[in-house]
Amino acid sequence: MARGIWSGALSFGLVNIPVEVHTAVRDTRPRFRLLHATDRSPINYERVCQKDGKTVAWDDLVRGYEYEKGRYVVLTKADFEKAALEKTRRIDILDFVKAEEIDDRYFDKPYYLTPGKGGDLAYSLLREAIRESGRTGIAKFIMRDVQHLAAIEVVGDALVLSTLRFADELVDTGTLNLPRRTAAGKKELQMAVSLVDSLAAEWQPEKYTDDYRENLMRVIKAKMKGKTADLVAEEPPRDAKVVDLMERLRQSLDASSGRGKRRGAVASTRTRARAARASRSSRPRSRTAQRRRAS
Repeated sequence: MARGIWSGALSFGLVNIPVEVHTAVRDTRPRFRLLHATDRSPINYERVCQKDGKTVAWDDLVRGYEYEKGRYVVLTKADFEKAALEKTRRIDILDFVKAEEIDDRYFDKPYYLTPGKGGDLAYSLLREAIRESGRTGIAKFIMRDVQHLAAIEVVGDALVLSTLRFADELVDTGTLNLPRRTAAGKKELQMAVSLVDSLAAEWQPEKYTDDYRENLMRVIKAKMKGKTADLVAEEPPRDAKVVDLMERLRQSLDASSGRGKRRGAVASTRTRARAARASRSSRPRSRTAQRRRAS
């Protein structure tokens, strides 16, 4: 098993569980370097002082906060350590909250937690307690000199730590120019709901692939062989012009109904969608609650 990127203790109450933090996502996009167009040599970046135009060594760099145009406060390593207050090796669970109460916008990046030496029993006990309670642990910890807010939840047999955004990092929707809820008519709404019902399906993440990345790799492999990739669009480009809403809804319904008949699945998906709507509360469930229910 790969080494964790952080190790310490998961703490709640007076219980401390030795854990390691492991990356839960991977970047599969192709990586590129900037080249000199004439000879295709890689380009290096240099740290150049804007005042004298000379290259600056890493050892001569400091961090500065620009408090007004052209004026800086310089912070040292000791200043950053002082701001961290108590730089512990603990993930401190502060509260356990209802999973559905966490706004999805707060979630940032997921990590896996694995038990450290001697921590298997306590780890599994906490995991099952969280699973049974249906709650999510809210914790704070410091990693790479930065304090993070985090959610601790269960996915299968794993405890998953997801870093969270702090409340002041979210942009209030009140600052956006959004249409009022009464903007659409009742008939348009009914047709839009029918379209949603006709496209209802089970969540199967593996069926959604990165088409752009796959096509880009086909282009790269073809160019490696001195050939040209022959890519065919799966569907005609959509017109970006504003059209009659009702007519577009009718066309969408016709298209989705035809596709559903070919699959023989429209009736069953509509039934599932109606049943799901009837069983849901008026407040939408968060993705964490849905994921826990599935696991």
